[in-house]
Amino acid sequence: MGNVASLLESNSLARAAAVAFGVQWALFPIAAYFQTEKFYDLAGGGTFALLSLLSLRWGGQYYQRQKVQTGMVCTWALRLALFLLHRVLKTGRDSRFKHVRKDPKMFLMYWTIQGLWVFVTLLPTLLLNEEKRDPALGERDYAGWGLWALGLLVQVIADYQKSAFRNNPANQDKFIQSGLWSLSRHPNYLGEILLHTGLFISASSVFRGYQHLSAVSPVFVFLLLTRVSGIPILERQAMKRWGQNQAYLAYRHNTAVLIPYIW
Repeated sequence: MGNVASLLESNSLARAAAVAFGVQWALFPIAAYFQTEKFYDLAGGGTFALLSLLSLRWGGQYYQRQKVQTGMVCTWALRLALFLLHRVLKTGRDSRFKHVRKDPKMFLMYWTIQGLWVFVTLLPTLLLNEEKRDPALGERDYAGWGLWALGLLVQVIADYQKSAFRNNPANQDKFIQSGLWSLSRHPNYLGEILLHTGLFISASSVFRGYQHLSAVSPVFVFLLLTRVSGIPILERQAMKRWGQNQAYLAYRHNTAVLIPYIW
């Protein structure tokens, strides 16, 4: 009986992976034809919301913690997707795609990585929404929800502060070092890592055995943002732009990369 349940769960994860990658691969030809990245982030956030809702439906339980978790994923994903869409429409470009939008093979790799990002990051929610047990809500649920709320708040405030800074003509060609940005050079990414850690913690309140391996979700987000596509790219761009600016070098020396006063 246990083997059958495991097989069914594996099939649901395979189905989720098919959706995560399938949406990206279906949209890639359009992006490649027009050589545009303008709906890339919207596609990613939309897939998060779609897949979290589909997994809730596939599970068919609709327990309170499952509905809360799914709602938190949708809230974060759609907020971030719409924010990034507005930003790229306003600026007309995304610096991450400067050298790839005209290279179909590299561009496809970006879309594929986005599918991987969606699937791996959503693993705790996918497993939670398949769970048939419904123990009473406990400290781990509330701790996870609280950490998610803190992470989302940090991300929203950081995004707002940077947008307001950039929208002020007096700040043209300057770097932000106020608000949350005085404590961390990348507070928006700190918020992202915190909220995904919270989603794992809350979901883990019902996990057993191998399900705890979905801790790979916040670890993956951390590594992606600190080693691959987030901080490394922005740090290189900042050094290229302000590397001769003594004020920026002082800010870089005195301000934590991610976690205030620690790192």
